[in-house]
Amino acid sequence: MNLLTFHQDRPLDLIAVGRLCIDLNANEINRPMEETRTFTKYVGGSPANIAIGFARLGQKTGFIGKIANDQMGRFILDYLQKNGIDTKGIAIDRTGAVTGLAFTEIKSPEDCSILMYRDNVADLKLHPLDIDEDYIKQSKALLISGTALAQSPSREAVFLALEYAVKHGVTVFFDLDYRPYTWTDEAETAVYYNLAAEKCDVVIGTREEFNIMEKLLNGKEAHDHDTASRWFSFRAKMVVIKHGGAGSIAYTKDGKSYRSGIFRTNVLKTFGAGDSYASAFIYGLMNGRDVAEAMKLGSASASIVISRHSCSDAMPTLQELQHHIETAIYEPALS
Repeated sequence: MNLLTFHQDRPLDLIAVGRLCIDLNANEINRPMEETRTFTKYVGGSPANIAIGFARLGQKTGFIGKIANDQMGRFILDYLQKNGIDTKGIAIDRTGAVTGLAFTEIKSPEDCSILMYRDNVADLKLHPLDIDEDYIKQSKALLISGTALAQSPSREAVFLALEYAVKHGVTVFFDLDYRPYTWTDEAETAVYYNLAAEKCDVVIGTREEFNIMEKLLNGKEAHDHDTASRWFSFRAKMVVIKHGGAGSIAYTKDGKSYRSGIFRTNVLKTFGAGDSYASAFIYGLMNGRDVAEAMKLGSASASIVISRHSCSDAMPTLQELQHHIETAIYEPALS
């Protein structure tokens, strides 16, 4: 079991909040962007990917966000609906904002990058008036991600959603999802990440993302245990710190820690691993798995997605996830 409590009488399992954009993934791999001529279009954005992955695992999923009043915005809305995601919380921008684009470069499995177009994007126009308290209290859990905190009015909308979640006993997950090109500087990032994390039950991020949060306050990088201890002094019941190929470690407020390894796979690209990990990890926790089992589900999902061309389209079903766990080689984390 785990320390989290979910209200079982609610119609939605999870509502995600934040970025909805388009991923344009390079078809010509093992070459730089300058030489890439064709791309395949997918729905993207960390909270969108997590919501899609969660829905693929059979969970009732909703979304709060804002899309552009254009062809790309309609593509996103249609894709979410076809994946069984409740879209009542998605508003349409009327100011002329556009859909954010992310072009991916796949030079090698170890050398991938993303070229972002984020000026005047609709997802950052999400307004506090777009946040429906009644909608949030229908969910067992709320997922926020760091990108939505980068600018106003999206920033204020997220904080209002957090207030409603805390008020109604909705378990809050914070996927840090740090994207430097969206922020003015690391100090600004640290301030708002810390303020948001104080209201969350589970905080998930890479060691590098936690370092950005902590250096402003401490003047230095912290050890994993110290990072977890800081958030346990607020609302957090669990802190998950990811170390890439070295696996991940989860700390719980009862003083326990859990390490997870990785599943071997034929890596095509590195992006998408964190989103797929989060979707399956949250699924495991919500369905009564203990922390170690939930982490293993997350690692298996990540290994599937990094072997495929897309992020959102690559999210596995529960059957695919279980088959992968049974057949793939698992490498336990080093203690």
